Amino acid sequence: MGRMSEESRERQAPVDAAGDALPEYPEYAERVLEVAELIPPGRVMTYGDVAEWLEEGGPRQVGRVMALYGGAVPWWRVVRSDGALLPGHELRALERYREEGTPLRQASRAAQGHMPKLDMRRARWDGGAGGDASGDARPQAPEAHT
Repeated sequence: MGRMSEESRERQAPVDAAGDALPEYPEYAERVLEVAELIPPGRVMTYGDVAEWLEEGGPRQVGRVMALYGGAVPWWRVVRSDGALLPGHELRALERYREEGTPLRQASRAAQGHMPKLDMRRARWDGGAGGDASGDARPQAPEAHT
């Protein structure tokens, strides 16, 4: 067997624990992670927002990338559209949201565990340079940011 160059190894699709090929390719994962890093502290984007920004994939693909590779970026800033905290990571995320001043809504007493949700109306970032959530401006491509 010939040895693969480091570059060709990097271009191979990732595999899961069972050795099965995953549908995401490293280039797409890298692009998703770059968007996650652009989100300012105290703000969030949904999985669908990230896919729309990239003009590729959808919420499930972005969620899969974040699940596999998101530990190295501010993963708590890429969220579900309903504002619910990431199951299994609620306390870690909540600590980050409180540190960053991310807008939260207190849970009703009937909510399981009384866990707050993100205030999506106030916390959602549209990709604008000022971090202002008002307006429906389409996010600019990451390359356009200076």
